[in-house]
Amino acid sequence: MKIVLMGTNAFVVPIFDAVLNAGHEIMAVFTRAPKPVGRKHILTPSPVHIWAQSHNLPVYTNIRDYNFSPDMVVVVSYGVILRENVLSSAPCVNIHPSDLPKYRGPSPIRTAIYNGDTKSAVCLMQITLELDAGDIYMRREFDIGENDTNEDVESVVSKIGAEMLTEYLANPSAYKAVPQIGEPTFTHKFTSDDEVIDWSRDVVAIHNQVRALGAGRTKINGIDVKILETRVDNGELKIIRIQPSGKKPMDWKSFVNGLRGAKIELGK
Repeated sequence: MKIVLMGTNAFVVPIFDAVLNAGHEIMAVFTRAPKPVGRKHILTPSPVHIWAQSHNLPVYTNIRDYNFSPDMVVVVSYGVILRENVLSSAPCVNIHPSDLPKYRGPSPIRTAIYNGDTKSAVCLMQITLELDAGDIYMRREFDIGENDTNEDVESVVSKIGAEMLTEYLANPSAYKAVPQIGEPTFTHKFTSDDEVIDWSRDVVAIHNQVRALGAGRTKINGIDVKILETRVDNGELKIIRIQPSGKKPMDWKSFVNGLRGAKIELGK
């Protein structure tokens, strides 16, 4: 089967690996353009871009360059809305990491963790002009552990998504598209403002915030810090790893030792 792949993020790579290893012909790979990274703002290609180059596959970073007639277009975490010229060129399918119609939009995994969900699903769906509204070909549920991070869940989604896509592409006609049932909910793109910790919130909510976003920003004894890892133990929030501004990540005990016995004041 002749396939065009579209994706950007790191967890997409194992899924695209499965497509390539199944023997399909990859006509082109579309991904987001390189972005400035780090303090020196070095232009860095996406993980999917690097993967495509490593396999000598043609890479495009502008959807306006699309001019193909494949048997199938496969999209996973691309971050670009597809227009009619793509949708009319071939059947277009998407791996979406939520139990649709719940959590349509750009951040389904982070939103599920942030909200404290213990279950979610991976859906293989049709792509339509309306965002994440297409019919579902396959759905597989998975559990989210109380300490699972965004990276942990992405790893699970990679494995499940690769299996689903491999099965589907082997015989697409065997799968019937089923409409989404229920009232949709929508996600938003999280920003650094969402990382700011409100210490008046429930400890479980703060723990979910940290594991969903990868960091919670606050002040401790007047020091700007990022809280990188937490646990909830007997109703108390335990800080495991922390990163003071301008320093490397460290464990909580090392940070407290650096305070030289001063009383801990959160958010000050």
